[in-house]
Amino acid sequence: MRSENEDPPQARIPADVDTPDKVIYGLTAPQMAILAVAAAAGYGLYQAVGHLLPAPLLVAVVIPLAGATAVLALGRRDGLAMQMWLLSALRHIHGPKRLVPASAGSGQPVPGWAPPATPPVRVAALRLPAQAISQAGVIEVGARAVALVACSTVNIGLRTSAEQHALIGGYGRWLNSLTAPVQIVISTQRVDLASHAQRIAETAQSMPIPALAEAALDYAAFLDELAARTDPLCRTVTIAVTADRDHGGGTEVLRRAEHTATALAALGAQTRVLDGGRAAAVLTCAVDPYIPTDVTWPRARPDEAITGPGELP
Repeated sequence: MRSENEDPPQARIPADVDTPDKVIYGLTAPQMAILAVAAAAGYGLYQAVGHLLPAPLLVAVVIPLAGATAVLALGRRDGLAMQMWLLSALRHIHGPKRLVPASAGSGQPVPGWAPPATPPVRVAALRLPAQAISQAGVIEVGARAVALVACSTVNIGLRTSAEQHALIGGYGRWLNSLTAPVQIVISTQRVDLASHAQRIAETAQSMPIPALAEAALDYAAFLDELAARTDPLCRTVTIAVTADRDHGGGTEVLRRAEHTATALAALGAQTRVLDGGRAAAVLTCAVDPYIPTDVTWPRARPDEAITGPGELP
């Protein structure tokens, strides 16, 4: 246990790593460009009609334009610069709202079974980032290869100050050892206790010891009651490790994934490099987060044939 007199470890983490560089007077290059264009347009307007309009009317025209320019250059919304937010809004308005799994430029119309839309909608090709998943778990994403590492969390609140410093130092050494981009995804999903309780109850029917079967049935009833009273959640941590496909991407990304799993396991976390089936399960749950799903059992990969029991004719 950590003593109350021990100082907790502190580490400075910059929160503005994605902030654009300031050019002059705390303004970025896009902001300077917007202000420069607005100033040039205002000066040109003054030179063109300044001698034709009275000063109060000219000021009444310039003030709204100056205010709109200031909002566009200096404003922010939803964490984005206003010009980037407006550009994204325009792309969304003019872009197609329905995507279909077709090749780019195929121009397939809306299927006949789809409900009619007024006005008619435009259909575009659905382009997913993952192109293929190998049996070893290598995900092809354009020019890069990706491997997934599942890991658990480590509670450092109950550790001593020296242990906390050691854990933070070990985590920092892993971050400093990275030579390619990684992504750490922390997601929360619903736990399907009802299905788990049903599996336990079915397994209890085949137990040879009556006392053990009775305990399993009691545990299944407890899980059913818990699922009815609460909405249990579980937290998962997935690390996506990348490598360049042009330089042995499949082998290199698996090597980096094993290095990540080993480095984080040294901190006390449970780690595992996901194979192709479990990587497909993680991606399946990522694109459909509203349905309680279980990622512990592997899914079939996109290019894997699915057969039933018995032999094929």
